[in-house]
Amino acid sequence: MTASLSDRLATTIRTVADFPQPGILFKDITPVLADPVLMRDVIAEMSAPFAGQGITHVVGVESRGFLFGMPIALSLEVPFSPARKPGKLPWMTAREAYDLEYGSGVLEMHADALSAGAGRDSEFSRRARVLVVDDVLATGGTATATCRLIEQLGATVIGVSVLIELTALQGRQRLPERNVAAVLRV
Repeated sequence: MTASLSDRLATTIRTVADFPQPGILFKDITPVLADPVLMRDVIAEMSAPFAGQGITHVVGVESRGFLFGMPIALSLEVPFSPARKPGKLPWMTAREAYDLEYGSGVLEMHADALSAGAGRDSEFSRRARVLVVDDVLATGGTATATCRLIEQLGATVIGVSVLIELTALQGRQRLPERNVAAVLRV
């Protein structure tokens, strides 16, 4: 009998106590990255709920969202755009502030990252239809800020896809109008 994807992930992801600061239980996804078969299955699972929904762009959230966002963009055959920390993008940017479970931050995207026509044409409108990708949904602050930033740029957020949802932190409640998919809920 083959183990479920959730079971495979649960036995592969490491939990590291007190990182990056005391009181945090950090979910280390690097063992997932080291397993190409598991990674392939994860990308397929993270993409599946959004197939056929007219996604024109994938936005990956710095930094571990890049690791999943780029292969998801390739699987959906759409452009990838990074949402980055301030000062990391060389062109004109839009920005959005947010709160984390252990601090606060700011995200930026190129102002033209989601402009009409940047993605492939589809039966949907020319307005960008975006899938947000990150590794973990914790308090929902980063995901909420990313969605607001995307909408500030004139695009529509179709959904949020994450590898892990930390259910005790109730991040999904900060995204009540969003289609949120998580491969592993802990």
